Amino acid sequence: MSFSGQLRESNATVWDAAVGHRFVDELWAGTVDRAVLRRYLEQDFQFVDSFVALMGAAVANADRPGPRVRLARQLGLVAGPENDYFERSLGELNGTSTPVRAAPTVGFVELMDSARDEGYPETLAVLVAAEWLYLDWATRPGTPAPDDAICREWIELHRGVEFEEWVAFLRAELDRAAETLDPQRRDRVAGLFVRAVDLELAFFDAAYEG
Repeated sequence: MSFSGQLRESNATVWDAAVGHRFVDELWAGTVDRAVLRRYLEQDFQFVDSFVALMGAAVANADRPGPRVRLARQLGLVAGPENDYFERSLGELNGTSTPVRAAPTVGFVELMDSARDEGYPETLAVLVAAEWLYLDWATRPGTPAPDDAICREWIELHRGVEFEEWVAFLRAELDRAAETLDPQRRDRVAGLFVRAVDLELAFFDAAYEG
């Protein structure tokens, strides 16, 4: 099994709890309470700056030209369509771009900032956890997309062939980078992945704590 596959397998309980979370079920059904959806998006929007910086660090620290270009292309999508989605959706929901940050939000921003300063494998560990988990919950074959436009677009942003290829690329890069790591650093990279998955679950929970 690949390194990334081992990481997911060893965190299957928390991973599956996040993918099958109440928020995800309600998002797919288009029945998530508007106040809950607003809180979720307000908090998720707080990640954009640190996520863009994390992607930028991956671009800067990539050890081969091909991956660097692939990362740079994806960075443009994050800074474009996804950022636009937040602005439109928060406007419709009467949300704010500067809420009081919930504890999982603070934790995830700190995690991204820390990984960004540590190196390419560490950056990849957080990116893989975040993007792969989102792909997983946004992929429900045979399940119709919700009629609600905000819910539907959030799902569409995180599924489909292009997003699947993006996650496959990240996983392959993490697997490749991990091959040359000493055991101590490899454990550190694994720890960042675990922390990211834990925070993803806590983040879904926090949407209901307003």
